[in-house]
Amino acid sequence: MNLLPKLKYLLFLSLTLISITSQAQKKSYKATIEAFRTQRITNLKAENGWLNLVGLFWLKEGKNYFGSGSKNDLVFPKGSISNQAGYLVLLNGNVKFYGIDGTIINVNGIPCKEAKVFDKDSQNNPILSYKDLRWTIIKREDKIGVRLRDLINPLLKSFKGINYYPIDSTWCVQAKLSKSETQNVFITNVLGQTTPQATLGKLTFSLKNKQYTLDALEDDGELFILFADSTNGIQTYHTGRFLKANLPDATGNTILDFNKAYNPPCAFTPYATCPLPPKQNTLPISVIAGEKKYGKH
Repeated sequence: MNLLPKLKYLLFLSLTLISITSQAQKKSYKATIEAFRTQRITNLKAENGWLNLVGLFWLKEGKNYFGSGSKNDLVFPKGSISNQAGYLVLLNGNVKFYGIDGTIINVNGIPCKEAKVFDKDSQNNPILSYKDLRWTIIKREDKIGVRLRDLINPLLKSFKGINYYPIDSTWCVQAKLSKSETQNVFITNVLGQTTPQATLGKLTFSLKNKQYTLDALEDDGELFILFADSTNGIQTYHTGRFLKANLPDATGNTILDFNKAYNPPCAFTPYATCPLPPKQNTLPISVIAGEKKYGKH
C-alpha cells in the first residue's frame, strides 16, 4: 500500500489548519486593536475628555472674577455666560465660589449662590456648570487653577480622528518588571514643574533582537509608561507618547503593546498640563506603531 499520497494529504491538511488558525489569530488581534482605537475616540469626545477644553486659568490669591467680559480675571468664551457671572476666592489653598445675581451657577447639579469648590485636603471636589459650560478646580504643585470645558466646543465637530501606523503584532512584546534601585522617578510637566513619582520598577523587553528598559509608573491599577523615540517631532507628537499595560503577573511578566501607544492630551489641546517622558525612557529606535501626531503639531 502506497502511503505517500495519504501522508501528503495529511501534511497539506495540517498546514491548511495552521494557516487558518494563524489568520484567525491575526483577525482577532486586529479587532482588539481596532476596538481599543474606537474606545479611545469615544473617551476623547466624552464630557470628561480632552476635545471640549476651552480654557485653563491660574488663580491669584483673593478674588478672581469670571464671565464672558474681557475685564474679568477669567475670561470665558464670548456669549457662553453673562458678562460677569461670579467670582472665586482663593485663600490658603482652598477655593470658594460666589455667584452674582442674575446668573444661576450649579455646583454638582445644584443651583448655588456660594459654595466651597476646592478643598486642598480632598480628592472629591465638585463640578461647576452653566448651560453647556463645565469647570473644575485643579492643582499643580503650587498652582491652583480652573479647567473650563464647553460641551459644544467646535473642535468636537471638526475632529476627524487620529492617524495611526498599520497594526503590526511584532510591536506587541513580553516585558518583565524588576524593582528599581530608586523608589521614585522625577517627572517634569509642560509647566516646567518637576516632582518625584513612585515607580513600580523597570520593564525589560526585546525589540528586533535588542534589549531595552522603561521606567513604569502606576495609574488606576495599570502600568503607565511615558516614552519617547526617534519618530517624535517627525511622525509622532514631539514630546513623546503614553502607553498602558496590565500589572505584571506573579512571575513579573506583562505585555507591552506599542500598537496601543497614544498621544498625550497636549496633542489635542493647549489647556492640558501633560507630564513628559523622563530622559531614561527615550528609546533609541523608531517605534512605528500606535498613534501618529495630530493636527499641526
